[in-house]
Amino acid sequence: MVDVFSEVDEQLRAERLRSFMQLAVPAFIAALVLSVLAVAGVQGWQMYQASQSAKAAQAYQAALDAETRGEDAKAFQQFDDLAKHGGPYQALALMQQGGIRMDQNKAADAAALFDKAASASKSPLISDIAALKSAYAAMDSAPLAQIEAKLTPLAVPARPYHVQAREALALVRLANGQAAKAKSDLVAIANALDTPDSARQRAQAIVALIDSGTGAGLKKLTEDAKTAAPLPLPGQAGPQPPQGAPIQVQPEAAQ
Repeated sequence: MVDVFSEVDEQLRAERLRSFMQLAVPAFIAALVLSVLAVAGVQGWQMYQASQSAKAAQAYQAALDAETRGEDAKAFQQFDDLAKHGGPYQALALMQQGGIRMDQNKAADAAALFDKAASASKSPLISDIAALKSAYAAMDSAPLAQIEAKLTPLAVPARPYHVQAREALALVRLANGQAAKAKSDLVAIANALDTPDSARQRAQAIVALIDSGTGAGLKKLTEDAKTAAPLPLPGQAGPQPPQGAPIQVQPEAAQ
């Protein structure tokens, strides 16, 4: 009798094992398939992003080449097409458009494009220089309070172009009759340890002109300051940045 019960019990265990395998194996296979599909999906998306980034890089270079040849209208349209598609080159394309408009003496249009570039980028290395360019483009026409509001956040020591932002603040205040405040800013720039030599020399020269009561050389010094932070092209080393160490501006990674 015991053997009969043992045999029945063994059969029940075997049946339960078969039932478990019938349920577990398909579930395991399904999970494995889903895992493979997920990995393939991620790899596919990464390949798509790389492809799109490569196409954007080619389009950006083509627009730069057109601008170099003096084909400003064509270059502007190519940059416009690139900016409309978003991606890592959007902010750079908008800044190039702003530069074209500045060369055409369309400062208001340039400032608007630089503002769009600043909003399009999450990197302070790009957004701050775009905002700085916008301030310089609008400096001769916008109210002092508007320029100060744009530049003051950029002048915080932790920001990448804080020296040039503070220099711009000094210049716009000087242009609006606030010589004492401008001088204070310039003295602080000249004495700061992280001020590059070019900015230090400009600050000292402008302070000397303020003290002498003459503005004969202010225009040239102001123009020098406005062009002190040109945007490096992707893949090229840029000019000396505010902190005194080369900064290379690259397009942002695709989001």
